[in-house]
Amino acid sequence: MNRSIDRLTAPEVRAILDRSGIAVLSFGSIEQHGAHLPCGTDTMAADLVAADLAERLDALVVPGGPYGVTPIHAGHPGTISLRRRVFEEYVANICEELASMGASVLVLVNWHEGNIASLDAVATDLQDRQGIVVVAAQACCTAQRIYAERGGGLTHGGAIETMAVMAVDPVLVRWDSVSGANRPDGAEALDAMRRSREVYGYITDVSELASDGWYGDPAWATPQLAAGFAAEVGAALEKAVRDVLAVRGATR
Repeated sequence: MNRSIDRLTAPEVRAILDRSGIAVLSFGSIEQHGAHLPCGTDTMAADLVAADLAERLDALVVPGGPYGVTPIHAGHPGTISLRRRVFEEYVANICEELASMGASVLVLVNWHEGNIASLDAVATDLQDRQGIVVVAAQACCTAQRIYAERGGGLTHGGAIETMAVMAVDPVLVRWDSVSGANRPDGAEALDAMRRSREVYGYITDVSELASDGWYGDPAWATPQLAAGFAAEVGAALEKAVRDVLAVRGATR
């Protein structure tokens, strides 16, 4: 069943919200991903996972649009970064409309780490003002946990992101532009630094990680892994989201 709000009639939207009260929103970004992956990689991954999760939750799918907050890639061809104020007002507007039509739970499925601060700000404000439950689902981090023991790394344009694009359409991966793994000295350490949960620093230009804008090992991705991508990440998110809703007392 296609659950995307732009593909449904008004009565169909009403029926889903009456049953579950849940809307799943997807967020990514438009940014360069080297010469082998499309600039919409993050948005494609978020949309694919959100669709799978919504099916599991009997929820409405609401595409958040392709753009995100990605100044780290500014100046690189193919990157469109929204200002935080613009992005936050846009997201808040969408969420307020959903609340007004009867959504009682909003699940924000995000694939782009640059969106996290803005989504957190909007979510806490919205939950406080609207009296609805908002759940943040960082799909990229969930994928990193799932595939790490199999050798998949969440690097920009690397293994996991290549697999995600293959899951959408294998033709979108330009294998003829990939000569092999790209592992610049210090890139993994810089990524670990900025992703620490305790003490962390900042990267303001992706060139600090890699001069050509991406690093990792695209060849890790296989058709078999890609085929299970949405279901694996969607299932993990479903469990985590249901746990949050149970703690919040928001289950129906």
